[in-house]
Amino acid sequence: MLAEAGYYVDGLDYSAELLAVARKRGTAKNLRYVRGDMRKLPAEWTKRFDAVLNLFTSFGFFAHPSDDARVVREFARVLKPGGTLVWHGGSRDGVMARFLPRDWWTTSDGTLFAQEREFDPLSGVLTVHSMWRRGTKSGTREHRLRLYTATRLSELCADAGLVVEQAYDAFNDRPLRRTSSEMLLVARKE
Repeated sequence: MLAEAGYYVDGLDYSAELLAVARKRGTAKNLRYVRGDMRKLPAEWTKRFDAVLNLFTSFGFFAHPSDDARVVREFARVLKPGGTLVWHGGSRDGVMARFLPRDWWTTSDGTLFAQEREFDPLSGVLTVHSMWRRGTKSGTREHRLRLYTATRLSELCADAGLVVEQAYDAFNDRPLRRTSSEMLLVARKE
């Protein structure tokens, strides 16, 4: 959508499969896809961007919190002075306020999904065990996600030379609340 609006866009993902999906959804002269690691963005991107968007919980999957801090520093490095970081993801406070240890649901095609969740308050890591079954087929998956408070993310940003100016309840035009399960932070590079 950003490229359709006329912006020059570089999309980065570590997954070749997800980049292939993105290419099927959209191509344009002002839209480029790059396979890479967000902990080490391309050197030629230094001070290149007016804005960096980190959307839909694509943050917090690394094993060590130092990697997350490194990602924020990379975001700051590739922003022009005065550039904007828009960060969207889970809010530790809100997720814990509404913590659901397990749930299940059935999709319109009859697939049964079930999830069990564990949270480690010292590491901030949420572990999700997912199971699915449709007819005679079934599968399992596990993923971990480090959840952050707005305060801790603001500290990571400050350490990287970014100042968080606004905090929203997800993509809504209302301030972040303690019970917001998602947050959207807007930070400016000094």
